[in-house]
Amino acid sequence: MTPADRLRELAIRHAAFAWLDRERAAGKETFTQLDTSGLTLAGESMRLMPTQQGIWKPGPLAAALSFRTVYRPEGIDRPYDDAVGQDGFYRYKMRGDDPNHFENRALREAMVERLPLIWWIGVQGGGYSALYPIFLIDEERADLQFVVDVDAVPQPDITWPSIELELDPSYRQQLTKRRLHQRPFRAAVLRAYRTSCAVCSFRHSDLLDAAHIQEDGAGGRPVVTNGLTLCKMHHAAYDRRILGITPDYEIRINDDVLREVDGPMLRHGIQEFHGQRLMVLPARRTERPDRVLLEQRFQAFLDAS
Repeated sequence: MTPADRLRELAIRHAAFAWLDRERAAGKETFTQLDTSGLTLAGESMRLMPTQQGIWKPGPLAAALSFRTVYRPEGIDRPYDDAVGQDGFYRYKMRGDDPNHFENRALREAMVERLPLIWWIGVQGGGYSALYPIFLIDEERADLQFVVDVDAVPQPDITWPSIELELDPSYRQQLTKRRLHQRPFRAAVLRAYRTSCAVCSFRHSDLLDAAHIQEDGAGGRPVVTNGLTLCKMHHAAYDRRILGITPDYEIRINDDVLREVDGPMLRHGIQEFHGQRLMVLPARRTERPDRVLLEQRFQAFLDAS
């Protein structure tokens, strides 16, 4: 690939990432093939997502632009659960059993040229979440797989260790798995709650989080029934045991906080929700919060009061 060709590849990819950034800033977390088709990027008309195949190389490009992993229903292991190596990097399987299949060659070209890609990950309830930019850093032909590095992907909802910190392999494994499930989990939960805070119905997506009921550290699964859409303030209050939610979806506020006297933010933003029910719940009953998990989390709230 000539330097001019590589610059053109990068320009199109950066235009694709900028388009995705704008869509996500406007509140869109889940994408379909139709959503990502018919785009004009750096003067080229193209789509960003594969159709039937798992690897996508648009005609104007010399290397693959994206690949995807389908959603696995609850109760079935997600593809990445057993595909993170001891080194903490994900393995993405090649197409078929021929390393030189044209789709595998397209991914190899992206790897050799160090070109960023989009990884489409299936979302519970339909559609795909975009993980980008990701890089292929190696291939293991004997096992028909590429090695994927997701460290470049920004994840504002997770605080990661300093990049200077030397991570042991087992910890890197856990970080990789969390990176991979966080964005599709957020997309699925925000879709179920109609991009609204369950407590106060606030609707600005950039100030909303997908909160775990059973927390990551306690083995919480990245499924909608273990999630709540909460605004930044109510997410922080929930995590700090200031705010609790009963299995009947009733909001409780810590007794000490109820007795505090402060400004209107505390009164209207926290205290006045005591005793109220959640304002927003998923329309589908099968996506509503798991009452057993709510009970366990509410007990932790009571124990902290």
